[in-house]
Amino acid sequence: MSEYSFSTLSLPPSQLENLEGLGYKSMTDIQAAALPLALAGRDLIAQAKTGSGKTAAFGLALLCKLNPRDFGTQALILCPTRELATQVAVEIRRLARYQQNIKVVTLTGGQSIGPQIGSLEHGAHIVVGTPGRLKDHLRKKTLDLSRVSTLVLDEADRMLEMGFVDDIETIIAETPADRQTLLFSATYPDDIKALSARFQNNPKQVSVETLHSDQHIDQQFYICQKSGKLDALLKLLEHFQPRSAVVFCNTKQYVRDVCGYLQQRGIAVAALHGDLEQRDRDQVLVQFKQRSCSVLVATDVAARGLDIDDLSAVINYELPRNPDVYVHRIGRTGRAGKEGLALTLFADSERYKLDSIGNYLKRELEFEAIETLPDSVDSLPAPAFVTLCIAGGRKQKVRPGDILGALTGEAGIDGKAVGKIDVMDYAAYVAIERSVADRALGRLINGKIKGRKFKVRKL
Repeated sequence: MSEYSFSTLSLPPSQLENLEGLGYKSMTDIQAAALPLALAGRDLIAQAKTGSGKTAAFGLALLCKLNPRDFGTQALILCPTRELATQVAVEIRRLARYQQNIKVVTLTGGQSIGPQIGSLEHGAHIVVGTPGRLKDHLRKKTLDLSRVSTLVLDEADRMLEMGFVDDIETIIAETPADRQTLLFSATYPDDIKALSARFQNNPKQVSVETLHSDQHIDQQFYICQKSGKLDALLKLLEHFQPRSAVVFCNTKQYVRDVCGYLQQRGIAVAALHGDLEQRDRDQVLVQFKQRSCSVLVATDVAARGLDIDDLSAVINYELPRNPDVYVHRIGRTGRAGKEGLALTLFADSERYKLDSIGNYLKRELEFEAIETLPDSVDSLPAPAFVTLCIAGGRKQKVRPGDILGALTGEAGIDGKAVGKIDVMDYAAYVAIERSVADRALGRLINGKIKGRKFKVRKL
């Protein structure tokens, strides 16, 4: 981490104070490279991976330009997925705390459009959204982009991969020509260059190390028989004992097969693929983040925007065809200076994929036969937490503090036994240490939250 101080930038003293309060000690490499140019009003192409601090790199710049008294949309941030848009909006709100009444509205699919229209009617300084839903609002004339002074394309390479290029063009056409455009992308393929050439004005290109350094991520490769892959996967999990792991497969069918196999072996596992309803997807992600599910088996498309703090391991059940995708997958572990582990299984017929990843990383990749790994006497332990689902959320005015109060007050559960609490629009989820989960469930079913009774179940 580079020792660059935020105080060297032309930021208001109140923002510097806010950054200190939020625990921003010094700038990351991408912030140090991008912020001076962005604050000076330049268009940017910034190459940076997820987890490098890029949200603050564009967030601080666009907040400096806002006029709080003008409730028109002055900044627009496009993200490939609902999860990433939500994360970005949360971070922008934290960065905006130094100013009064800055309104950030998230516009994504998977939620009804009515409440979003209502939010926009009250005005929004900053809109964070996914291309499809933003286009819906433009079609309904519920979103006006004529006053946008900063446009951000976050994870632009992912948006193009997902086929959003036409939607992006439609959206950008509604913004003023003299806006500032900040484009962030983990990779820099030709279609990103083409996008930049069309929509940016003499952009400055900044790039920080996008390939993952070995000191943060321990990459290990194991060759095995194609027919023995499921057993090999179980062997990896039992040998390395990761507290949390994402297992990547190339197809939905493999996700189902792997998930079914691990379930039969008594592992707390969940599947994440494109056929899931949004509500089920939210539930799976919450359980994984709350540490009540140890292993998540996912396709690349379904895992887009997945941002888990402190992920112990990424396992490639199959190698992706594209080395870019491999780099993106393993970049989810070893974040924020922590050690990460990336394990890969491959059959002899996939050797060519290993070679192309080696060429991309500019080194020869060594591998072992899975048989060289000693068998473990221990199975993967049960997760530390159990998630309880409460049938009431933000719309019922339920707040995290109300749930914590109900558990530690009347229910008499020790506060240390309560983990993460996530409150959605119509449901809330709370992680409870396994040893007291049944007691907590019984107390919540028979007790009240904020003076009201809610249905509660264990996931």
